[in-house]
Formats: sequence, C-alpha cells, structure tokens
Amino acid sequence: MTRFLDFLALIGRALISTCHTLGNVSLFALAGVSHVVRPRFPFRQFWQHFVEIAYFSLPVVALTALFTGMVLALQSFTGFSRFNAESAIASVVALSVTRELGPVLAGLMVAGRIGAAMAAEIGTMRVTDQIDALTTLSTDPMKYLVAPRLLAATLAMPLLVVVADILGVFGGFLIGTVKLGFLPQLYLIRTFDVLQTMDVMSGLAKAAVFGFVIALMGSWCGYNSKGGAQGVGQATTRAVVASSILILALDYVVTEAFFSR
Repeated sequence: MTRFLDFLALIGRALISTCHTLGNVSLFALAGVSHVVRPRFPFRQFWQHFVEIAYFSLPVVALTALFTGMVLALQSFTGFSRFNAESAIASVVALSVTRELGPVLAGLMVAGRIGAAMAAEIGTMRVTDQIDALTTLSTDPMKYLVAPRLLAATLAMPLLVVVADILGVFGGFLIGTVKLGFLPQLYLIRTFDVLQTMDVMSGLAKAAVFGFVIALMGSWCGYNSKGGAQGVGQATTRAVVASSILILALDYVVTEAFFSR
C-alpha cells in the first residue's frame, strides 16, 4: 500500500510540474506576442534574426527537401510497381512533400540549427547577467530579445517551406524522369492535376506554427537557464528536444484542423 501511495505521489508531482511548466511557457508566449504588437518594435533586431533564419538556414533545408523528394519517388516506385500503380508516384510525391514532409522536415532542421542557437545565445546572456543589465538600463528583455525572434521565425519558416516544397517536388521529378523513365510532360501534368491550394496552404500554416514554436522554446529555455556553461548546454538540449516533439504533435493538430471531415 505504501509503494502504491508513493507511486501516486510521484505521478502527482510530475503532473503538477508539467502544468506549472505549461503555464510558465504560456505566459512567456503571451508576453512575447504582446511586445510584437506594442509600439517601438525593434525592427533592426527583427531583420537580423529574419536573415539568420530565412537565408542562412536555406542550404540545409534545400538539401534535405531535395533528397527527400528523390528518395520518396524511388521508394514509391519500389512499392507501387508491385500493384501496377507507378502512375501515382507524381501525385504521392507532390502531396507528401507539400502537406507533410516539407514543413515537418524543414521545421526539424531549423529547430536543430536556430532553436539551439537561440537557447545558447539567450542562455549565455542569462548566466553572464547581461539580461539583468538590460533591465537595469530600462530595456525590456522580452521586447529586445524574445519578440523579434518570435516574429522573425514565424515569418521566415513559410518562406523556407516554399523552397522545400519546390525542391522536394523537383527531386521527385528528377528521379521520375531520369531514373524511372517517366515522360517529363506527363509527370508534370499529374503533379499539377493533384495539387490543390489547400494542400500548399496547409503546409505553409504548419510552417508558421512550427516557426513560432521553435523561437518560443529556444527563447524560453535560454531565458530560464541557470548554472553556468553546463546550464546553457542543458537549455540548448531542452530547446531542440521540446521543439522537435511539439512540431510532431502540432503537425497532427494542424492536419486535423485542415483535413478533418
């Protein structure tokens, strides 16, 4: 009986801790969003973060999307050839990339690159008392550090996903026409016939949500880090892991919102 009560107490403490963390993250997000719409928004910091996310993340996102489209076409041909359904490869590649693989893989790549960088930068400022110095100088850290990152990531991710969609479909086209022997005109016709505006828009909506989550978790983990260099490393790890898990979870939520019947 004592062990059972101890087990229930452990579950209770974990649940309370989880609720406490969710509440803190929610309040942090609300504070950051409120500073986005308030006057005297720091556009210089916003532009720096936007370029860092949208431009310098482009190579890794582009390569990931290109090879994903190529592998998807090759694997689809291997499976569909068993059922004489090779003609569906173009449709499968286009829908898979625009709806799911483009935004999800781009989000995971950006989370590993930008989320970790945000957590490390803000965490270093926290443990070296630079954030306290900003407060002393009458500069709100939320407006100066968090709000520009939230807006920049939310706007930059859809642009990256547009590139990922184009290169992912192109990768499938390349394999389909060069290696698998499809006629280029027929492949393109099947691709554009199956694609609808909702398919692309759902992927872009996911991208905006993922960008906000990446910036939020990177900023929050860095902002609340402590314990010197070791604490900054732990905050970086937490930011990447939390962002990745939330991307996969919110992928289902957004998909349900767009395509549920």
